[in-house]
Amino acid sequence: MKKILLLATGGTIASIEGNEGLVPGMTAEELLVHFEGDSQSVDVTCEILMNRDSTNMQPEHWKVIAEAISENYDLYDGFVITHGTDTMGYTSAALSYMLQGLEKPVVITGSQVPISFKQTDAKKNVADSIHFATEDIGGVFVVFDGRVIIGTRAVKMRTKSYDAFESINHPYVASIQNKKIEYYWKPKKSSEPFKKDTSLCSDVFLLKLHPGTKPEIFDYLKNNYKGIVIESFGNGGLPFEDRNLLPKLAEMVEAGVAVVISTQCLEEGQDLYLYEVGRKVAQYNVIISADMNTEAIIAKLMWVLGKADNVEAAKQWMEKPIAWDLSVDWEK
Repeated sequence: MKKILLLATGGTIASIEGNEGLVPGMTAEELLVHFEGDSQSVDVTCEILMNRDSTNMQPEHWKVIAEAISENYDLYDGFVITHGTDTMGYTSAALSYMLQGLEKPVVITGSQVPISFKQTDAKKNVADSIHFATEDIGGVFVVFDGRVIIGTRAVKMRTKSYDAFESINHPYVASIQNKKIEYYWKPKKSSEPFKKDTSLCSDVFLLKLHPGTKPEIFDYLKNNYKGIVIESFGNGGLPFEDRNLLPKLAEMVEAGVAVVISTQCLEEGQDLYLYEVGRKVAQYNVIISADMNTEAIIAKLMWVLGKADNVEAAKQWMEKPIAWDLSVDWEK
């Protein structure tokens, strides 16, 4: 019999009616009461780590989750984390970097409707997650609405529908229907021993460009953050006419700020060398995000800045494939 540790952190799945709307309030044991599955086929232990709306989830809480998994790693065959959907993609990405060399599944799930409601997606999501957590596979995964996504590729696309998450720029790992798992590809197990690395620097800012962005904003960012992620337009690039942002970009890089250039387009990534507006940016020592989604970029940059002490080191870490973020070894 496989042993699974369920770690509850709050979110919609554990919410109850409060004085000002839904608020997380159920215990892990109360969650498990609603579990639809054969209780004799798996031994599930519950632990409540926190009861937070995921909007209130912070990098410090990612560390708490990673610590709990590390402390119990040798005692269980797999792990399930119940979590709010709003920042689930950030948490799944962060755990992908902090938990290296996983030979066991770490599965994150939640729901769009509380598990105690009559009509809810929570019961299926929990059942699917526990089932997948018994698989002979290693890594961090999001299981939601019968789909399995690697932790660095999950993006919440819908606020109400049950199919809230999509796998961005990468195939789904598997589908789960009627307790049957169909793999589309299967990640290779790591050859490295398991280790936990929770060194994080949360001094990271996300700037979404828009027509009219003032160059002066970079003065504040330069003095208050160690890493900046710029969501540029299309294939990448910053305005250099009228409100010219390039001189301020140069100042930030020279001041030792790690600057990542990303795109506001969810799919297909960016290519700084395609257009003039991109090539003018590429002449500076910026970090290229390839086709990573924003959640993974933010989490990885925080993790990298917890180790790198200069821009060049941060660039090497960020552009080095780790935990299935940039390029993936996978088998059909």
